[in-house]
Amino acid sequence: MAMRSLVKLKPKLACRSYSSSLFGRIGFIGLGTMGSRMADNLIKAGYEVSVHDINHNVMKMFSDKGILTEDSPLKVAETSDVVITMLPSSNHVLDVYTGQNGFLSGGNPLRPWLFIDSSTIDPQTSRKVSAAVSNCSLIHKRDGWKAPAMLDAPVSGGVLAAENGTLTFMVGGPEEAYTASKLLFLSMGENTIYCGGSGNGATAKICNNLAMAISMLGVSEAFALGQSLGIAASTLTKIFNSSSARCWSSDTYNPVPGVMDGVPSSRNYIGGFASKLMAKDLNLAAASAKETGFWCPLTSQAEKIFTELCNNGHEAKDFSCVFRYYYSGKDEQ
Repeated sequence: MAMRSLVKLKPKLACRSYSSSLFGRIGFIGLGTMGSRMADNLIKAGYEVSVHDINHNVMKMFSDKGILTEDSPLKVAETSDVVITMLPSSNHVLDVYTGQNGFLSGGNPLRPWLFIDSSTIDPQTSRKVSAAVSNCSLIHKRDGWKAPAMLDAPVSGGVLAAENGTLTFMVGGPEEAYTASKLLFLSMGENTIYCGGSGNGATAKICNNLAMAISMLGVSEAFALGQSLGIAASTLTKIFNSSSARCWSSDTYNPVPGVMDGVPSSRNYIGGFASKLMAKDLNLAAASAKETGFWCPLTSQAEKIFTELCNNGHEAKDFSCVFRYYYSGKDEQ
């Protein structure tokens, strides 16, 4: 996959100098741990935002702050110029876009000229939904836009980056829509990478997480083997990080408790990226590989390992817990 352009965006506060009227009202669907923080950053940046979520408690939190809440995705679409979704799965995305009370359930034409989906889903679903959106027309023609556009724009960086507005967006879809939406991405993140046509953002995300999972498995296996052969994980970490084995899983997100501060392994694997989410993303990668007929043996093995980890009761733990609960690795004393 060719990454066509990388844009290093300015600090989040810079976006406040731009007029939010460029985008009108922003609708946001999906106020979970990531989505709620992304929506908050849009509000802080001065955008007029309306929201929807099936969780009434989180809806009340936004309502108490004076933010308009709507009782369905369709209602959000009917009052928004741009809509952003951050949802748990492909089925949720299909339902919000094409299901009963979904964005497209009110028929043609549509008010929003731009839809952005930041969910981590399979590229096939992204392309299917994008095609459905592009087949609609607009109530109000906008600067040459005759039909609404859709971008698939999953994120990297986790909850802390969502909180701080330092996410990286991997964006697929029409390049002119990507260019037009940069200020919105700037409000929620720090970097955007344009990945090409529809579905390529979703492809980039599942490939990134596949590589991350396999890297964590390799590092964890090496640390556990080293311990069984009598070498401390802290010593191996020094070797890895000054040698050819250096990687994010060793120098930034070390899975061995007691080796590195400020990472999930230092707090009993609480927080971080849940094993159930990694298993979900590996399932997406495996399904996509199967659909294209591409052989991915490491993907299949990684999916089995993280699925087993979840089935053994560790689904809420950070995925680096594979070191302790799959490889039986020991804490560093």
